[in-house]
Amino acid sequence: MVSAGQPGDPALVLVAHGTRSARGVEMIAALADAVAAELGVSAPNTALRTAFVDVLGPSPSEVLRDLDGPAVVVPAFLASGYHVYQDVPREVAESGHCAVAVTEAMGPDPALTRIMAVRLRAAGWKPGDAVVFAAAGSSDSRARQDVRRAAGMLAEQLAAPVKIAYVATGTPRVPEVVAALRESGAQRVFIASYLLAHGLFHQRLHDAGADGVAEPIGVHPGVVRLIVDRYRSAARELVGVR
Repeated sequence: MVSAGQPGDPALVLVAHGTRSARGVEMIAALADAVAAELGVSAPNTALRTAFVDVLGPSPSEVLRDLDGPAVVVPAFLASGYHVYQDVPREVAESGHCAVAVTEAMGPDPALTRIMAVRLRAAGWKPGDAVVFAAAGSSDSRARQDVRRAAGMLAEQLAAPVKIAYVATGTPRVPEVVAALRESGAQRVFIASYLLAHGLFHQRLHDAGADGVAEPIGVHPGVVRLIVDRYRSAARELVGVR
């Protein structure tokens, strides 16, 4: 089994969006540690590296230039927008690394849906309460389609209607949807956070007027397994090609 810890196995480069939130940075570090533990390697380790496409460093190209052997890049994004379709391929190209495989983004995926449902119930949601599916937003139509798919999966998981809203890019915005649900007669409104980590975007959700806000998806065994599965599938193909 490919593990990222054996000689010759591709390194795993976990690519995340940078954040100025200390809690967000700690969460990404904790996620990398959990993935390393699942793969049987110690972190930090050249077998598993973390890179960022915005705000923080190192960038994916810097990390890849520092690696001698093959590498699998796993974008830790919940939808495939500009960062996944533009930034990551550009960074790989700029690195000059000749043996890199890039996996799909993390979401949408049933594993994330199940985690969101758990987080929502932990925040106090009960059947009959209104749900706002809060995503960061994107100008990329493919990312918005991913969000619609993810929201549909959550609605099916909860057996309840789900209203999509955006935190930063796109409309409608979260406070508008919360207010509209109130006006339509909803007694209680809860926000399901389609965000990976704590940060400015998640903090805004607490100011949107809902009765409760679910925690971000964060570090969860389901997320760890999803990343590891993405890595192993791509690593087998990369090793096979070589």
